[in-house]
Amino acid sequence: MIDVNDLTFSYRKDKKALHGLTFSVKDGEIFGFLGPNGSGKSTTQKILTGILKGYGGTVSLFGEDVRNVHTQEFFQRIGVLFEFPYLYANLSALDNLHYFASFYPEKQRRDAEELLDELEFKKDFLKKPVSSYSKGMRQRVSMARALISNPKLLFLDEPTSGLDPAGAVLFRKIIEKEKKKGTTVFLTTHNMLDADLLCDRVAFISNGNIVALDTPRNLKEKNNNHSIIITYLYQGERKEETIEAPELKTGIPFVYDKLHSIHSQEPTLEDMFIQYTGRGLA
Repeated sequence: MIDVNDLTFSYRKDKKALHGLTFSVKDGEIFGFLGPNGSGKSTTQKILTGILKGYGGTVSLFGEDVRNVHTQEFFQRIGVLFEFPYLYANLSALDNLHYFASFYPEKQRRDAEELLDELEFKKDFLKKPVSSYSKGMRQRVSMARALISNPKLLFLDEPTSGLDPAGAVLFRKIIEKEKKKGTTVFLTTHNMLDADLLCDRVAFISNGNIVALDTPRNLKEKNNNHSIIITYLYQGERKEETIEAPELKTGIPFVYDKLHSIHSQEPTLEDMFIQYTGRGLA
């Protein structure tokens, strides 16, 4: 679906933003592209979506070189959710969606009201201007805009930004539903929970270089120290011991009266992000 080979880009001669990125995204895959601010995520996504020109290397979508493609039909297969909602503030949710849907063939469009209903958008605001919406409501309309054309390839930039926990769960379900339909998803986010739960594979980018690329599970397992923390009660005193996982093969290697908890110390995807990029998520 996406093939990137030796991708380079410079904003000026002495400032190289991308240093020869090479990766591919399979059909129907949710691919996480994760990195700190200023690492090259947005630059890469702008190149992939045809917004940014003047890059080195090759980029192909649907088996076609992006440099040589200028047809409307090509870009009609792509849906994009930008980090900052790109909507007309004086228009309502429905007016926005009807306007953006008009750029696509009628047979390709989804029903705007049904889509907003699936996104649990408040019906009372359907015909009110976007300027009166909360950030979470705008995010729902932006997601609807990205999905209105039934895209084959979906670019999502911070999709759960501005949503409460219930809204984030809903968005993850919708993204998984798109995958089941065969949609390929290119996800950029600082939310490592989203990436861990959704992505088939993730790439960590730092300073314009891909520093790790694998499944979330493999990344965590490669860096697992296999230690176990056991909290227990012995002679009326609460205690805690850290042991290596293989020690459990022969049972608990110390005396106890009652076990309270046994926790493995496997790293999180956020731990891996910090380890590989050297930076936190702020």
